[in-house]
Amino acid sequence: MKTQTDNLINDLRRQKPAALGRLFAEYGPMVFRMVQRIVPGREDAEEVYQDVFVKALRGIMTFDPRKATLSTWLCRIAYNESLNFVRRRKPNLVYMDDSKLGIDSFEVPEDAPFDEEIIKQLEKALSLLPPHEQAIISMFYYEERSLADIAYVTGSIPSTIGSQLSRIRKKLYRIIKTL
Repeated sequence: MKTQTDNLINDLRRQKPAALGRLFAEYGPMVFRMVQRIVPGREDAEEVYQDVFVKALRGIMTFDPRKATLSTWLCRIAYNESLNFVRRRKPNLVYMDDSKLGIDSFEVPEDAPFDEEIIKQLEKALSLLPPHEQAIISMFYYEERSLADIAYVTGSIPSTIGSQLSRIRKKLYRIIKTL
């Protein structure tokens, strides 16, 4: 039995004009949120957003639903396009050096308090992370993607993503403590 997503994919492959509108309506907000979390500046994010859909439409014939859902596939394109944009435009960005944090031996207490001030500090700490780490946090916590989906998007494996999430959480907690 064909789903609405299967029908959308088939319509996109047949280049039906209405399919493009459905693609934007269903997946546009999700893609834009992901791009915006990685690419600073609304105009730049809009440019990358357009590039994501151009690339998706060019590659729709090679999309394999057995490897990932359409949503995850679009996320992968958005992730890669966003990181490529940041690398091209901001080659001199300096991110916090992990080695100075001493996070390898640092454990996050389970009863860590979370109030409005800490949330503001968390947002600031997130901005200090490299785009790749920001994207992983965004996909896991904001979009509630599984480790398998994030691994597909980043070209990694789920256990590596789990380890990275653990390391990033510890890093964020340590950054907040130093702010």
